[in-house]
This record gives sequence, C-alpha cells and structure tokens, in this order.
Amino acid sequence: MPTRLTRGQLAALVDHTLLKPEATAAKVAAVADEAAQLGVCTVCVSPSMVSHAIHAGVPVAAVAGFPSGKHLSGLKAREAAQAVEAGAAEIDMVIDIGAAVAGDIDAVRADIATVRAAVPDAVLKVIVESAALLTLAGEQALVDVCRAGEDAGADFVKTSTGFHPAGGASVAAVALMADAVGGRLGVKASGGIRTADAALAMLDAGATRLGLSGTRAVLDGLG
Repeated sequence: MPTRLTRGQLAALVDHTLLKPEATAAKVAAVADEAAQLGVCTVCVSPSMVSHAIHAGVPVAAVAGFPSGKHLSGLKAREAAQAVEAGAAEIDMVIDIGAAVAGDIDAVRADIATVRAAVPDAVLKVIVESAALLTLAGEQALVDVCRAGEDAGADFVKTSTGFHPAGGASVAAVALMADAVGGRLGVKASGGIRTADAALAMLDAGATRLGLSGTRAVLDGLG
C-alpha cells in the first residue's frame, strides 16, 4: 500500500534546504524561519550560513565537501567541525565520486571515516551521487559505497547533492540503497523531489529522510 502521511508527519521527515551559491544571509534566515513554521526535521544550509539559521530553533544541517566531493579529506573534516562549532547538529558530506567510480572503495571509506572522527556527536549523512554512480559504474558500486559509509560510521546515506548533471534522487536508487544498508542506516532522498507524489514514492522505496527546497509546495500537494 502506498504511504499515507499527514502534513505534519511528512514535514517531520524533511530537511528544508537552501544551498544555492547566491543565497544571502537574509534569505537563509528567512528559510530557517519558514522551516520553523513548517515543522520540518532540520534546515540544511551551507557551512558559512549556519550562524544565520540557528535562531529559528530548528536543528541545522550543514554540508561538507559540497558539491563536488573533491576536497581533501582533512578539509572536509575541518569544514564539518567548524559547522558543528557554529551550531550545526547534522553534517551532509559528499564523497569523492571519482574514487567510487574507479572502484577505490577503501579511499571512500577512509574519507568518510575522517569526517566522522571530526564530528563524533553529529548526525553524519554521506552523499553518494547515486545517479552518477549508477550511470558510470553500475549498481554494485552504489551498494559498495553505501556499505563503506556504514563501515565508516555514517548515520545516513544520501542520494544526491542536487547539483550533479547526472540527476537527483530516483525510486530505483533509493530502493537499492535501502536494501544495501538494511535498516541499519537511514536513507535520505534528495534532488529533484518537487511533488507530494514524488516524496511519498521515495518513502515507499525506503527513504527515511527527504531533502527538499520546495517543502511548502510538497506539503500543500498532500491534499
């Protein structure tokens, strides 16, 4: 049976997100206020913007190594640590997608572990760019990366940054990721989810968190 949720129940699964590079401090503050009004789980912003989001009383998530994942692991770790020092409760880090495509899962695992060690008390979500991995390396690569995230101490695996040309979340990717982690980690679907039907489809496929920038429109679409 398809998932049926109330507006409040769906909102509680959402990271209300603003990661556009042109985002101003004022816009981030307004999005944080909107997050409080909507009753979402967190507001997700760039690390430099954490201080402009914490006033609203909603837990703040910040990204690290965003959006390319090509940062040195130590820099990702420091970025994550500084975001937590500023008040972030959750970190969404981007893996080195090229390492995953090349099959160097040990490097991916070590990258995640470095960030995990820097923010031991934060919720850690690992962005795997599922669309790119499926296109360039296949299903097993996506499975292997999700399991590397689990090995390295992540709390969630996350589909996408929303900035990669290969695309965002898909039902197929979410189902594969959910199966790979077997309920031991959360699964965050993010990137291109713009309707209530799409959001519910991701949850039916195994997502336990949603990253949305158009949260109000999705919630309004529940009917």
